[in-house]
Amino acid sequence: MPSLISPSTPTLVSASAKLQWVVIISTLIIGFVIMISNKNPYWLSENNEGKTSPHAVITRNQENESEETLLLSSSSSSSFRRTDNSRILSEQLSKLQGLEEGLARARSGIRNAAGNQTSHEEDKHSIYRNAGEFHWSYSKMEKMFKIYVYEEGNPPLFHNGPYKGLYSTEGMFINGIETSKQLRTWDPDRAHVYFLPFSIKVMVRYLYESDSQDIEPIKRTIAEYVDIIARKYPYWNRSSGADHSMLSCHDWGPRTSSSIPMLYKNSIRALCNANTSEGFNPSKDLSFPEINLRKGNLPVIVEGLPPSDRSILGFFAGRLHGNIRVILVQHWKDKDDKILVYDHLPAGISYGTMMRQSKFCLCPSGYEVASPRIVESIYSECVPVLISDHYVPPFSDVLNWNSFSVQIRVNEIPNLKTILLSITEERYLELHKNLKQVLKHFMINDPPVRHDAFYMTIHSIWLRRLNIRINT
Repeated sequence: MPSLISPSTPTLVSASAKLQWVVIISTLIIGFVIMISNKNPYWLSENNEGKTSPHAVITRNQENESEETLLLSSSSSSSFRRTDNSRILSEQLSKLQGLEEGLARARSGIRNAAGNQTSHEEDKHSIYRNAGEFHWSYSKMEKMFKIYVYEEGNPPLFHNGPYKGLYSTEGMFINGIETSKQLRTWDPDRAHVYFLPFSIKVMVRYLYESDSQDIEPIKRTIAEYVDIIARKYPYWNRSSGADHSMLSCHDWGPRTSSSIPMLYKNSIRALCNANTSEGFNPSKDLSFPEINLRKGNLPVIVEGLPPSDRSILGFFAGRLHGNIRVILVQHWKDKDDKILVYDHLPAGISYGTMMRQSKFCLCPSGYEVASPRIVESIYSECVPVLISDHYVPPFSDVLNWNSFSVQIRVNEIPNLKTILLSITEERYLELHKNLKQVLKHFMINDPPVRHDAFYMTIHSIWLRRLNIRINT
């Protein structure tokens, strides 16, 4: 069983080297400004609003002093600033070294937990790829993981997100992390990860012109935001963005993040649209679930029929978004009394009731790979059948999807009934039982609770942070 942690942890560019260059350049700039200020003290003293700062009063009062005195004062000021910058650099590196040492101990502990597993056969039927390893890692995350949320940016584009509809997990996550007393730190030097609190869904609402297919305004907004925090703080540049995270449930999350190469290539991207053919990289990116809160209410679980009373072998109903659904409808609509496929449900038939009466619920990808039907199937205790070629299911670094779902490729759609009938009754009952166990990991709660979808997403971010190391 593979470990949650990569066998070899990649080493990034030395943070100390980068920060030292920042200090050197800053010192040169300070020296140049001081040199100019001796000739024009009023120019140096004016702040951004054109008002005179307190330092200007001191400078004006010293106008009659000798040139020798002014030069001595400038030299002392420059020396003080260099010393102050060196002290700040030393403190930052010391804190970073402490963080990295703690992460190294966590990595070692997780590897040991993976090695202590006793029965691969037992774990094969578990909802977890490695139960002991997961619980050890999750416990460590709860004790030590800290996230800094950049305060820059104003609602509605930042620090805000949707709370109902198809992309509701985007808003629930942003709110959850900003209000978390356990996870959030207000001291950026204590943070393991830095969160970029923008919502693609909200940006689409305010910045996208309907039917234009022009997402450049969204890309520019994100690029400008990253530029601001990169200029204001040292953290983005010291890791090339690798310890920074963004989250998007909107279909355009991958495309919009591509406007910033380091965000796209290095940063931890939490995406519903986890499509490997569009640049999703499971070693640094994470898949989290698309949950449709139609009216903004938290999900209410209605228990479905027991396995023996589920008379429908396979069920799907949905609009023809994308080629996969077209293929499914062409092969199975009105073709079989056990495989019920609809592009529109007949009047009087309840979508939820049909799921709770079915053994298997078909979850084909639409225009994008993610589908809310996966979570809806889990809620209905209907074994999800994932039909896609490039989709990475949520939390698949931890969860054993083979223990509670069926995954088939698009070219296997014609053989769908044969595949489902080949699953023995014993195997089906095991899949159904495991659905009950995995349910808690896909629940949305307000406030979040242990092991729910919010904290499972946090744990996936934690794992990605463990897989990088910033040299100090």
